[in-house]
Amino acid sequence: MPYAGPRSQPVRRPRPEDDVTAGVFRPHWSIVPAQVAVVTLVFVALGGPILLTFGVSWVLLLVIAVVSGTFAYALPAWWYGTFGLREDHLVVHTGLVMRESREVPLSRLQAVDVVQPLLMQVFGLADLRIELAGGDGTAIRLRFLNRRFAERFRAAALAYAAGLPGRAPEAPEWPFYRLPFLLLLGALTFRVPVLLALVALFMLATAGVVFFEPGVAGAIVPLVLGLIRYYWGPLVRYTDYYASLSSDGLRLRYGMFQRRMQTVPPGRVQAVRVVEPLLWRVLGVARVEANVAGYAGARQGDSAALLPVAPRHKAFALVGELFPDAEPALVPLDSDRRWAPRSAGVDARLFVGAHGLFCKVTEIVPVERVQSLRLVAGPLSPLTGRVSFEVDTPPGPVRARTRGRTAREGRALLDSLVDFGRRARVPEAGTERWETRSTLGPRGWGGDTPE
Repeated sequence: MPYAGPRSQPVRRPRPEDDVTAGVFRPHWSIVPAQVAVVTLVFVALGGPILLTFGVSWVLLLVIAVVSGTFAYALPAWWYGTFGLREDHLVVHTGLVMRESREVPLSRLQAVDVVQPLLMQVFGLADLRIELAGGDGTAIRLRFLNRRFAERFRAAALAYAAGLPGRAPEAPEWPFYRLPFLLLLGALTFRVPVLLALVALFMLATAGVVFFEPGVAGAIVPLVLGLIRYYWGPLVRYTDYYASLSSDGLRLRYGMFQRRMQTVPPGRVQAVRVVEPLLWRVLGVARVEANVAGYAGARQGDSAALLPVAPRHKAFALVGELFPDAEPALVPLDSDRRWAPRSAGVDARLFVGAHGLFCKVTEIVPVERVQSLRLVAGPLSPLTGRVSFEVDTPPGPVRARTRGRTAREGRALLDSLVDFGRRARVPEAGTERWETRSTLGPRGWGGDTPE
């Protein structure tokens, strides 16, 4: 039965046996007591110490009032907050005082994630986050869903986005890479900033104990906070990291306290960089980061790492899967040895730039994804005769550029990339639905099983 809105059709709770392509659904009922508990705890934590001066009875009375008021708002807000699928469109109704209805075509879907914070893992719940083309304000978050329902809804949304019926079975997947915990632990430790911070922390702690100097705590605290952010944070985030390939795109599963299943459909990766810090080159590992269309703001940084740590050959194998029929190793690179190690080159499929002495970074951009090109001449360019060549892509960690080029070299790169880009952008490329797109290469997602 097609989606007919929240007032003309009875609403049913999502159950494992339900067909997610028909009907209207609500979040799990537990969102109501969760909202009441959060508001009550915040009220008690902020206002409790002050209100205790008026007596315990006043505090209890006000707590009861807060609980009743929050419940009176949260319950009808949950009741009228519905969502559903109408053919290949997602329809979402939210709000109580100010009603808002959104209907978006799933052909604009850029990425879809199933996220499970720790408490939701305990109760079998999940959030579904749908990223759409158009920027930061277009993302849709469906909260407090049954985990199995969220996974089926994700599969139906991806099927519609691919141009298939929503009831189509979930696409099979092929294992690509599972990150061993010991490799993650060693790679995060085997970094110059982390090693220096650990040495400094050990020396300060030893000095404080030996000389009974409490003042060293002022230097220890920033070091500990830095290690929590740059060591403990990535360790917790990327534990149990697993990447697989399917016709739906690249599927990533990771997280210790917040479990996440991320799906990046084909064609949404706009640019990639392979990062090889100095000490990681000894281990033969690298990190793969990408600009993914649809993610914006803080979500772009959270979702940029496609492979946080992987053997170097696996990193470049993923690039080959992301950009079928393109081979970065075969792109002819022009090196500039008069400056810091830099090289750049372009062929009919890719722009490739490499730079960095202590931390080698290889940036790869498909020519059809280039948004604009620039030749930048700084204030010293008339004296040095050198310019920078920059390739603009959607926002993300990848900023493809090469510096220290002569004006002639920069102009040659620009002209070549413009010519290749004009040939690569085929007007007959078809719709955004990748399963029905005529230009999808023979390898594509879900092609040959990766070795």
